[in-house]
Amino acid sequence: MSKIGIVGAGAWGTALAAAMVRAGNEVVIQAIEPEVADAINQRHENEMYLAGMALDPSIRATTQLTEAIDAEMVLLVAPAQYMRSVGETAASHWRPGVPAVICAKGIEQDSCALMSEVIAEAIPGAPVAVLSGPTFAAEVAVDKPTAVTLACNDELIGKVLMETLSSRHFRIYRTRDVIGAQMGGAIKNVLAIACGIVEGRQLGDNTRAALVTRGLAEIIRLGTNKGARPETLAGLSGLGDLVLTCNAMQSRNFSLGVALGQGTPLEAVLAERNSVAEGVFTASSVTDLARRLAVEAPICTAVDAVLNHFADIDTAIAGLLSRPLKEETA
Repeated sequence: MSKIGIVGAGAWGTALAAAMVRAGNEVVIQAIEPEVADAINQRHENEMYLAGMALDPSIRATTQLTEAIDAEMVLLVAPAQYMRSVGETAASHWRPGVPAVICAKGIEQDSCALMSEVIAEAIPGAPVAVLSGPTFAAEVAVDKPTAVTLACNDELIGKVLMETLSSRHFRIYRTRDVIGAQMGGAIKNVLAIACGIVEGRQLGDNTRAALVTRGLAEIIRLGTNKGARPETLAGLSGLGDLVLTCNAMQSRNFSLGVALGQGTPLEAVLAERNSVAEGVFTASSVTDLARRLAVEAPICTAVDAVLNHFADIDTAIAGLLSRPLKEETA
């Protein structure tokens, strides 16, 4: 048994807590909201973010960050745009050698930094790993079979993490490609919004299939220019996550896109939710990163235009369809 701390008690953090207990570990999870911590401790349910899912009574919740990071390994599940502030707050209390396992998917705005880069700056010296892949929180919480990628540059630490976090129905594949594991997970959120818009506009399955395929080309172009391995982008944390997120209303990004496609203003969609759709924030980061890398990313750029620059959806779609004809290459 290992003691695992989890920072972030949203749906995904709570589902990971359930999975880590099933893997035979002691779990402490930190929640921002006292009522969430109380619900987990007293009623063994996260009624705010994962209602209806019974949690193992051994999961202990706290509102104190220092309690959660007093562990042998820490899963960082805070939203991507808050990861730097969480890391900086935790840094003075971080025990030497404790791995920081990043479980958020996104690219920091303004800096265009990946979460591994953010944590390397915020908690210098902490071993960094990334856990990513096609995962709906509700399915992980009830122990449906799931496969994910664990990326870590340190082979020994990666092996220990893989063996500690895995269970019968939570299968982990290991890689040393930390960049690739993050690029796929971040960019697919933006593409999921695009696919949701297609669904909301009732443009058909052909259109969505085309978006997923050409979206994967954008992931590969951006990822490899950033230093990712193509095989990682074609794996669970790339193609696998993309396929899942672009095809189901369980996806917060896809469902947000559906609402936009049906004509609901972005502000109204966000006001109805208590969870974060990372693609809303990552769209501008991906577009900025593509510009810095001199890489074409027309779909992500179109989504950013709709979300952040008041572009008309139909005009954005027309712009994608009127691009010059070209050879099909990545």
